[in-house]
Amino acid sequence: MITLYNELAQRIRDEVQDIERVIHRALRAWSHAHKLPEEQDVYLDSVALNLHGFYSGIEHLFELIARHIDHTLPEGETWHRALLHQMAHDLTGIRPAVIGQDSALPLDELRRFRHLVRNVYTMNLSPDKMTGLMSTLPGLWEVLRAEMLAFADFVEVLAETSEDK
Repeated sequence: MITLYNELAQRIRDEVQDIERVIHRALRAWSHAHKLPEEQDVYLDSVALNLHGFYSGIEHLFELIARHIDHTLPEGETWHRALLHQMAHDLTGIRPAVIGQDSALPLDELRRFRHLVRNVYTMNLSPDKMTGLMSTLPGLWEVLRAEMLAFADFVEVLAETSEDK
């Protein structure tokens, strides 16, 4: 169990770095979309793909936490939403909330956007919707990054306390 906790903490830290690269790609593409209006559609496709990747990376970490710390992963048609909800709540005697309620709402918007990216042609995606997501992304990431790294610290403490027993 100790090794599992240490591996999970390191996985969170590694994934945070990967997600940060995805965010920088989305921001760079967003900037180019405004500088080169004649090529905007290509850059907006990149933004959409990177926003998809951002949420998918976060959700993958949530799945690992649910599986290895909570020992319960939501099921059913709405499992993606339920997993996000699960991460925003304390599990008494198991773990604190992974993310705060202030992070959960914008993450839910990104979850819904990812669903759109998966299920519609990119030419049908609204640049206006992307404007809202991109404007919240840097601030959301600042908070979310701190929350994820704090949770990695918590998991390391779990490993240490498990070791003492």
